[in-house]
Amino acid sequence: MIGVLGASGSVGQGAVAHLHRLGVGPLRLGARSGDPLRRVAAGLPGAAVETVQVDVRDPAALAGFCAGTSLVVNCAGPTYELKETVAAAALAAGAHCVDVAGDDPVHEALTGAGVPDSGRTVVLSAGTLPGLSSLLPRWLAATEFDDVHTLTAWVGGVEHCSPVVAVDMMLSLRSGGAAGAAYGEANAAWRGGAVRSRALRPAEDATVPQFAGSVAVQPFLSAETRRLARTLRLRDVDWLNVYPGPQVRTLLAALPAAASVGADEAALGRRMIRAADLDLAGRSPYYQMVFTMGGTRGGVPVERTAVLRVDSSYRLTGLVGALAAVAVFGGDVAPGVHFAADVLDPAATVTALRASGESLAVRLVDGDTADDTEEGTL
Repeated sequence: MIGVLGASGSVGQGAVAHLHRLGVGPLRLGARSGDPLRRVAAGLPGAAVETVQVDVRDPAALAGFCAGTSLVVNCAGPTYELKETVAAAALAAGAHCVDVAGDDPVHEALTGAGVPDSGRTVVLSAGTLPGLSSLLPRWLAATEFDDVHTLTAWVGGVEHCSPVVAVDMMLSLRSGGAAGAAYGEANAAWRGGAVRSRALRPAEDATVPQFAGSVAVQPFLSAETRRLARTLRLRDVDWLNVYPGPQVRTLLAALPAAASVGADEAALGRRMIRAADLDLAGRSPYYQMVFTMGGTRGGVPVERTAVLRVDSSYRLTGLVGALAAVAVFGGDVAPGVHFAADVLDPAATVTALRASGESLAVRLVDGDTADDTEEGTL
């Protein structure tokens, strides 16, 4: 039995659909409201599926949901409020756990509790960002280079902002990193193999590779990107969050100051949802990741760019969570607590994305010129 928490949300629905497509089951679907759950289940004709109303903040209800499962996929949030709650309940029930979010605080809490010795597996950050945000650069490095030196990433788009994401965005300003730190540092970059604060500056009305029109960019060095830099032994990394819509970028610019004076986080979250909706008005939603990597191949300097574009980062996160669950369920991940990018095979992940049926495309670019011979639909 595979349990999926948050199954009626945008991420959870994606995870459920792909678990069903991949033939994994039976499925137990959990969420706070019964009617949305039953609609999700109705979309899985012929599947062995049950629905359970459960509030993940209710310890007894959560324990009851996890009982009898062999693996729990957590798509519920906000992740910075729940932290290790779901993973701990799954482990107590003797089940493995895949969390589409879950950052350093969850990893620290679980490793401190002795999970590596439990014989169970927990995979964290099994989503789009974090998750694919490290897996795709690893794939690019392995397939196009003998040795890599630099990475520049432009990541963003326009799409609806869910209430859970809005809250997590507020909480990430003061949590999510290792040892109680924030999830990352604005305007920082990776230079010479170490963090350099204030190395970069935000920009308005910028033109960036593979994004149409004028956008705003905000440099941001996260804990995940620092791990990626160390793993690939990169000399320099620039990570730039891209905001094509003026409403969201205006609000984001004001968030740090608002948080520092104790502004109401729930109210800020509602403002973020409205801002995203205003930016999306009259536009088709999209989310895009652009990774430009520099290094050598055959002793010759090479620069290559991988571009991933998808209609919904939420469904993409659900897909990555489902792929991680299949890997754990199949015994391909050792017991212990892991970040998805450390244990999922990048090439196998890209192959699985290609077969997913999602509206997702990837292409490789030399400089600013698209290499059409290597473009394909994932």
